[in-house]
Amino acid sequence: MDKDAQDRCGGDASTAPADPGQATKGLISNVKARMRALRRDGHAIFLATRDPRVSWVVKLLAIAVAFYALSPIDLIPDFIPVLGYLDDLIIVPLGIWFVIALIPEEVMRECRAKASADAQLTVSKAGAAAIVIFWISGAAVLGWIVFVRWIV
Repeated sequence: MDKDAQDRCGGDASTAPADPGQATKGLISNVKARMRALRRDGHAIFLATRDPRVSWVVKLLAIAVAFYALSPIDLIPDFIPVLGYLDDLIIVPLGIWFVIALIPEEVMRECRAKASADAQLTVSKAGAAAIVIFWISGAAVLGWIVFVRWIV
């Protein structure tokens, strides 16, 4: 390919990714890194709401963002295709970003460090087993109550 053809086509062929899958892997790893950072920041906000250096207004806003994220009631219902999930993907991260912007930087830095350290802790397999046993037992008791009440 001559120089003029390279200029018309947007550069030389060496700048294009050799493997299209490589670009996809990079995108996926970028999204995963952002999700880990969002999870860490969520935990850091939780820790910051317990810090006396954070004003009560910011604490109230953080609670409101958490309630919106966990609430089954949305501004745009989830059964509306695309828009229902899009509001969760836009409003919740914007709320988290806004709360982070209002928290003093030194407090947020300390809370992020603590949240990162907490994320490195090992997961208790005994605790996970206890929770699973609790839910299975609850489902079994509920099933037994339904069976006795309506079947027998």
